[in-house]
Amino acid sequence: MKKYKICVLGGTGFVGKHLVSRLAGEGHYVRVLARHRERHRDLLVLPTVELIQANIHNESVLKKYFAGQDVIINLVGILNETCHSGKGFQRAHVQLVQKIIQACEANKVSRLLHMSALNANSKKKISHYLLSKGQAEDLAHIIDTLQVTSFRPSVIFGPGDSFFNRFFNLLRLSPFVMPLACPQARFAPVYVGDVVGAFMYSLHNASTIGQRYDLCGPRVYTLKQLVQYTGRFFSYQRKIVGLLPVLSKLQAYIMEYVPGKPFSFDNYQSLQVDSVCKGHFPAIFASKPRSIEEIVPLYLARHSQRDHFDIYRRYAQQYLRHR
Repeated sequence: MKKYKICVLGGTGFVGKHLVSRLAGEGHYVRVLARHRERHRDLLVLPTVELIQANIHNESVLKKYFAGQDVIINLVGILNETCHSGKGFQRAHVQLVQKIIQACEANKVSRLLHMSALNANSKKKISHYLLSKGQAEDLAHIIDTLQVTSFRPSVIFGPGDSFFNRFFNLLRLSPFVMPLACPQARFAPVYVGDVVGAFMYSLHNASTIGQRYDLCGPRVYTLKQLVQYTGRFFSYQRKIVGLLPVLSKLQAYIMEYVPGKPFSFDNYQSLQVDSVCKGHFPAIFASKPRSIEEIVPLYLARHSQRDHFDIYRRYAQQYLRHR
Protein backbone atom coordinates (compact mmCIF):
# COMPACT_ATOMS: atom_id res chain seq x y z
CA MET A 1 0.00 0.00 0.00
CA LYS A 2 1.40 3.39 -0.99
CA LYS A 3 2.41 5.75 1.80
CA TYR A 4 1.25 9.31 1.18
CA LYS A 5 2.34 12.68 2.46
CA ILE A 6 -0.90 14.18 3.74
CA CYS A 7 -1.66 17.65 5.12
CA VAL A 8 -4.76 17.76 7.31
CA LEU A 9 -6.72 20.89 8.18
CA GLY A 10 -9.02 20.42 11.15
CA GLY A 11 -6.94 17.49 12.32
CA THR A 12 -7.23 18.44 16.00
CA GLY A 13 -11.03 18.24 16.02
CA PHE A 14 -13.28 15.30 16.86
CA VAL A 15 -13.21 13.59 13.46
CA GLY A 16 -9.69 14.83 12.80
CA LYS A 17 -8.11 13.03 15.74
CA HIS A 18 -9.74 9.74 14.78
CA LEU A 19 -8.66 10.13 11.14
CA VAL A 20 -5.09 11.25 11.91
CA SER A 21 -4.65 8.27 14.25
CA ARG A 22 -5.82 5.93 11.50
CA LEU A 23 -3.55 7.55 8.90
CA ALA A 24 -0.56 7.30 11.23
CA GLY A 25 -1.44 3.68 11.96
CA GLU A 26 -1.13 2.92 8.25
CA GLY A 27 2.25 4.62 8.10
CA HIS A 28 1.30 7.74 6.14
CA TYR A 29 3.29 10.92 6.78
CA VAL A 30 0.76 13.32 8.25
CA ARG A 31 1.20 17.06 8.64
CA VAL A 32 -1.47 18.63 10.87
CA LEU A 33 -1.86 22.42 10.91
CA ALA A 34 -3.21 23.54 14.28
CA ARG A 35 -4.03 26.83 15.94
CA HIS A 36 -2.71 25.72 19.34
CA ARG A 37 -0.08 23.01 18.92
CA GLU A 38 0.66 22.38 22.61
CA ARG A 39 -2.99 21.62 23.43
CA HIS A 40 -2.88 18.41 21.43
CA ARG A 41 -0.11 16.32 22.93
CA ASP A 42 -2.06 13.17 22.09
CA LEU A 43 -1.25 13.82 18.43
CA LEU A 44 2.35 14.79 19.11
CA VAL A 45 3.18 11.27 20.27
CA LEU A 46 1.87 9.58 17.13
CA PRO A 47 4.57 8.24 14.80
CA THR A 48 4.80 9.89 11.36
CA VAL A 49 2.68 12.86 12.54
CA GLU A 50 4.02 16.40 12.35
CA LEU A 51 1.94 18.92 14.30
CA ILE A 52 2.56 22.52 13.24
CA GLN A 53 1.18 25.67 14.83
CA ALA A 54 -0.18 27.72 11.94
CA ASN A 55 -2.93 30.09 10.87
CA ILE A 56 -4.77 28.13 8.20
CA HIS A 57 -6.62 31.25 7.05
CA ASN A 58 -3.33 32.75 5.85
CA GLU A 59 -2.90 31.79 2.19
CA SER A 60 0.90 32.08 2.31
CA VAL A 61 0.97 29.66 5.26
CA LEU A 62 -1.07 27.11 3.30
CA LYS A 63 1.21 27.47 0.27
CA LYS A 64 4.23 26.90 2.50
CA TYR A 65 2.96 23.76 4.21
CA PHE A 66 1.23 22.21 1.18
CA ALA A 67 4.63 21.98 -0.51
CA GLY A 68 5.65 18.38 -1.14
CA GLN A 69 2.29 16.93 -0.10
CA ASP A 70 0.39 14.27 -2.05
CA VAL A 71 -3.05 14.78 -0.52
CA ILE A 72 -4.89 17.55 1.33
CA ILE A 73 -7.72 16.70 3.72
CA ASN A 74 -10.05 19.49 4.79
CA LEU A 75 -12.13 18.75 7.89
CA VAL A 76 -12.67 22.35 8.99
CA GLY A 77 -16.20 23.28 9.97
CA ILE A 78 -18.04 25.39 12.52
CA LEU A 79 -21.60 24.96 13.77
CA ASN A 80 -21.88 28.51 15.10
CA GLU A 81 -20.28 31.86 14.41
CA THR A 82 -19.52 34.72 16.78
CA CYS A 83 -21.52 37.15 14.64
CA HIS A 84 -25.05 36.71 13.28
CA SER A 85 -24.67 37.61 9.59
CA GLY A 86 -23.18 34.46 8.10
CA LYS A 87 -19.74 36.03 7.64
CA GLY A 88 -18.19 33.58 10.09
CA PHE A 89 -19.52 30.61 8.12
CA GLN A 90 -18.32 32.15 4.86
CA ARG A 91 -14.81 32.59 6.27
CA ALA A 92 -14.58 29.12 7.83
CA HIS A 93 -16.07 27.23 4.90
CA VAL A 94 -16.06 29.11 1.57
CA GLN A 95 -13.11 31.46 1.88
CA LEU A 96 -10.93 28.73 3.37
CA VAL A 97 -11.67 26.40 0.44
CA GLN A 98 -10.75 29.21 -1.96
CA LYS A 99 -7.37 29.49 -0.23
CA ILE A 100 -6.94 25.71 -0.21
CA ILE A 101 -7.53 25.61 -3.96
CA GLN A 102 -4.98 28.37 -4.58
CA ALA A 103 -2.39 26.66 -2.34
CA CYS A 104 -2.99 23.33 -4.08
CA GLU A 105 -2.53 24.89 -7.50
CA ALA A 106 0.65 26.69 -6.39
CA ASN A 107 2.15 23.36 -5.23
CA LYS A 108 0.64 21.13 -7.94
CA VAL A 109 -1.25 19.09 -5.34
CA SER A 110 -4.15 17.44 -7.13
CA ARG A 111 -5.94 15.30 -4.52
CA LEU A 112 -8.40 16.76 -2.01
CA LEU A 113 -10.67 14.92 0.44
CA HIS A 114 -13.27 17.39 1.66
CA MET A 115 -15.68 17.23 4.59
CA SER A 116 -19.04 18.74 3.74
CA ALA A 117 -22.41 18.13 5.43
CA LEU A 118 -25.65 16.33 4.70
CA ASN A 119 -28.18 18.78 3.18
CA ALA A 120 -25.41 21.22 2.19
CA ASN A 121 -26.99 23.35 -0.53
CA SER A 122 -25.48 26.25 -2.44
CA LYS A 123 -28.70 27.01 -4.31
CA LYS A 124 -31.15 27.25 -1.41
CA LYS A 125 -30.53 29.05 1.85
CA ILE A 126 -31.75 26.74 4.59
CA SER A 127 -29.25 28.14 7.07
CA HIS A 128 -25.95 29.98 6.86
CA TYR A 129 -24.22 26.74 7.86
CA LEU A 130 -25.74 24.58 5.12
CA LEU A 131 -25.51 27.32 2.50
CA SER A 132 -21.80 27.93 3.10
CA LYS A 133 -21.06 24.20 3.26
CA GLY A 134 -22.79 23.77 -0.11
CA GLN A 135 -20.92 26.69 -1.66
CA ALA A 136 -17.57 25.35 -0.45
CA GLU A 137 -18.33 21.87 -1.75
CA ASP A 138 -19.36 23.13 -5.19
CA LEU A 139 -16.34 25.42 -5.36
CA ALA A 140 -13.95 22.52 -4.82
CA HIS A 141 -15.65 20.27 -7.38
CA ILE A 142 -15.59 22.73 -10.29
CA ILE A 143 -11.79 23.08 -10.29
CA ASP A 144 -10.32 21.05 -13.17
CA THR A 145 -6.90 20.71 -11.55
CA LEU A 146 -8.32 19.08 -8.40
CA GLN A 147 -9.38 15.46 -7.89
CA VAL A 148 -11.98 15.93 -5.18
CA THR A 149 -14.03 13.54 -3.09
CA SER A 150 -16.60 15.07 -0.72
CA PHE A 151 -18.29 13.48 2.27
CA ARG A 152 -21.70 14.61 3.46
CA PRO A 153 -22.42 13.03 6.86
CA SER A 154 -25.42 13.30 9.12
CA VAL A 155 -24.51 14.08 12.72
CA ILE A 156 -21.39 12.10 13.69
CA PHE A 157 -21.09 10.26 17.00
CA GLY A 158 -18.29 8.43 18.76
CA PRO A 159 -15.76 8.85 21.59
CA GLY A 160 -15.11 12.55 22.10
CA ASP A 161 -18.17 13.72 20.14
CA SER A 162 -20.05 16.91 20.95
CA PHE A 163 -23.42 15.26 20.31
CA PHE A 164 -24.18 12.65 22.98
CA ASN A 165 -21.67 14.24 25.34
CA ARG A 166 -23.61 17.50 25.09
CA PHE A 167 -26.88 15.71 25.89
CA PHE A 168 -25.16 14.11 28.87
CA ASN A 169 -24.07 17.49 30.25
CA LEU A 170 -27.44 19.14 29.60
CA LEU A 171 -29.31 16.33 31.33
CA ARG A 172 -26.95 16.36 34.26
CA LEU A 173 -27.44 20.12 34.74
CA SER A 174 -31.23 20.03 34.28
CA PRO A 175 -32.97 19.70 37.68
CA PHE A 176 -36.23 17.93 36.76
CA VAL A 177 -37.41 19.20 33.38
CA MET A 178 -35.46 19.76 30.19
CA PRO A 179 -37.10 21.95 27.52
CA LEU A 180 -36.06 20.75 24.07
CA ALA A 181 -36.31 22.79 20.89
CA CYS A 182 -37.22 21.05 17.62
CA PRO A 183 -37.97 17.70 19.32
CA GLN A 184 -39.21 16.08 16.11
CA ALA A 185 -36.13 16.93 14.04
CA ARG A 186 -34.87 13.66 12.53
CA PHE A 187 -31.31 12.32 12.35
CA ALA A 188 -29.51 9.22 11.13
CA PRO A 189 -26.37 9.45 13.32
CA VAL A 190 -23.26 7.96 11.72
CA TYR A 191 -20.34 6.47 13.65
CA VAL A 192 -17.04 8.34 13.38
CA GLY A 193 -15.25 5.05 12.61
CA ASP A 194 -17.45 4.57 9.55
CA VAL A 195 -16.78 8.14 8.36
CA VAL A 196 -13.03 7.62 8.83
CA GLY A 197 -13.32 4.34 6.93
CA ALA A 198 -14.88 6.18 3.97
CA PHE A 199 -11.99 8.67 3.94
CA MET A 200 -9.40 5.87 4.10
CA TYR A 201 -11.01 3.92 1.26
CA SER A 202 -11.22 7.03 -0.92
CA LEU A 203 -7.57 7.83 -0.27
CA HIS A 204 -6.54 4.66 -2.11
CA ASN A 205 -9.27 4.40 -4.76
CA ALA A 206 -9.42 6.66 -7.79
CA SER A 207 -13.00 5.53 -8.48
CA THR A 208 -14.16 7.91 -5.71
CA ILE A 209 -12.74 11.00 -7.44
CA GLY A 210 -15.44 13.51 -8.32
CA GLN A 211 -18.01 11.81 -6.06
CA ARG A 212 -20.05 13.26 -3.21
CA TYR A 213 -21.08 10.68 -0.63
CA ASP A 214 -24.00 11.01 1.79
CA LEU A 215 -23.12 9.16 5.01
CA CYS A 216 -25.77 8.03 7.48
CA GLY A 217 -26.12 5.42 10.18
CA PRO A 218 -28.55 2.48 9.96
CA ARG A 219 -31.42 4.00 11.99
CA VAL A 220 -33.41 7.22 12.10
CA TYR A 221 -34.31 8.94 15.39
CA THR A 222 -36.00 12.13 16.45
CA LEU A 223 -34.00 14.54 18.56
CA LYS A 224 -36.26 13.79 21.51
CA GLN A 225 -35.61 10.04 21.17
CA LEU A 226 -31.85 10.63 21.19
CA VAL A 227 -32.02 12.75 24.34
CA GLN A 228 -34.29 10.20 26.01
CA TYR A 229 -31.86 7.42 25.07
CA THR A 230 -29.03 9.32 26.78
CA GLY A 231 -31.17 9.91 29.87
CA ARG A 232 -32.12 6.22 30.15
CA PHE A 233 -28.51 5.20 29.89
CA PHE A 234 -27.65 7.25 32.99
CA SER A 235 -30.98 6.62 34.75
CA TYR A 236 -31.55 10.37 34.83
CA GLN A 237 -35.18 10.98 35.76
CA ARG A 238 -35.70 14.08 33.64
CA LYS A 239 -38.90 15.00 31.86
CA ILE A 240 -38.07 16.01 28.29
CA VAL A 241 -40.57 18.66 27.23
CA GLY A 242 -40.63 19.18 23.47
CA LEU A 243 -41.20 22.81 22.60
CA LEU A 244 -43.67 23.92 19.96
CA PRO A 245 -42.19 25.66 16.86
CA VAL A 246 -42.81 29.18 18.17
CA LEU A 247 -41.16 28.39 21.52
CA SER A 248 -38.31 26.55 19.79
CA LYS A 249 -37.65 29.65 17.73
CA LEU A 250 -37.82 31.85 20.83
CA GLN A 251 -35.34 29.60 22.65
CA ALA A 252 -32.98 29.83 19.66
CA TYR A 253 -33.15 33.63 19.68
CA ILE A 254 -32.40 33.73 23.41
CA MET A 255 -29.57 31.17 23.30
CA GLU A 256 -28.02 33.10 20.42
CA TYR A 257 -26.73 35.58 23.01
CA VAL A 258 -25.76 33.14 25.76
CA PRO A 259 -21.96 32.86 26.25
CA GLY A 260 -20.67 29.91 24.24
CA LYS A 261 -23.83 29.95 22.11
CA PRO A 262 -24.98 26.37 22.90
CA PHE A 263 -27.91 26.79 20.49
CA SER A 264 -28.47 29.44 17.85
CA PHE A 265 -31.08 30.60 15.38
CA ASP A 266 -28.92 29.19 12.59
CA ASN A 267 -28.95 25.80 14.36
CA TYR A 268 -32.73 26.09 14.54
CA GLN A 269 -32.94 26.74 10.80
CA SER A 270 -30.69 23.75 10.02
CA LEU A 271 -32.98 21.54 12.11
CA GLN A 272 -35.92 22.36 9.85
CA VAL A 273 -34.53 19.84 7.35
CA ASP A 274 -34.21 16.20 8.42
CA SER A 275 -30.60 15.01 8.54
CA VAL A 276 -31.47 11.68 6.92
CA CYS A 277 -30.03 10.05 3.78
CA LYS A 278 -32.26 9.08 0.89
CA GLY A 279 -30.44 5.80 0.38
CA HIS A 280 -28.26 3.30 2.19
CA PHE A 281 -24.65 3.75 3.25
CA PRO A 282 -22.61 3.85 -0.01
CA ALA A 283 -21.97 0.26 -1.11
CA ILE A 284 -18.54 1.19 -2.49
CA PHE A 285 -17.16 1.34 1.06
CA ALA A 286 -18.12 -2.31 1.62
CA SER A 287 -19.01 -1.81 5.26
CA LYS A 288 -22.12 -1.99 7.37
CA PRO A 289 -22.55 1.25 9.37
CA ARG A 290 -22.71 0.76 13.10
CA SER A 291 -25.60 1.91 15.26
CA ILE A 292 -25.61 4.10 18.36
CA GLU A 293 -26.75 1.08 20.41
CA GLU A 294 -23.53 -0.74 19.48
CA ILE A 295 -21.12 2.12 20.13
CA VAL A 296 -22.47 4.83 22.43
CA PRO A 297 -22.62 2.71 25.64
CA LEU A 298 -18.91 1.96 25.27
CA TYR A 299 -17.89 5.58 25.78
CA LEU A 300 -20.79 7.00 27.79
CA ALA A 301 -20.09 4.31 30.38
CA ARG A 302 -16.91 6.22 31.25
CA HIS A 303 -19.03 9.26 32.03
CA SER A 304 -21.31 7.11 34.14
CA GLN A 305 -18.41 5.74 36.17
CA ARG A 306 -16.98 9.22 36.63
CA ASP A 307 -20.42 10.52 37.61
CA HIS A 308 -20.76 7.87 40.32
CA PHE A 309 -17.26 8.67 41.58
CA ASP A 310 -18.18 12.36 41.85
CA ILE A 311 -21.27 11.45 43.89
CA TYR A 312 -19.25 9.29 46.28
CA ARG A 313 -16.66 12.04 46.61
CA ARG A 314 -19.34 14.61 47.52
CA TYR A 315 -20.80 12.24 50.13
CA ALA A 316 -17.32 11.72 51.57
CA GLN A 317 -16.71 15.47 51.79
CA GLN A 318 -20.06 16.03 53.51
CA TYR A 319 -19.29 13.21 55.97
CA LEU A 320 -15.89 14.71 56.85
CA ARG A 321 -17.35 18.19 57.30
CA HIS A 322 -19.96 16.93 59.77
CA ARG A 323 -17.74 14.70 61.87
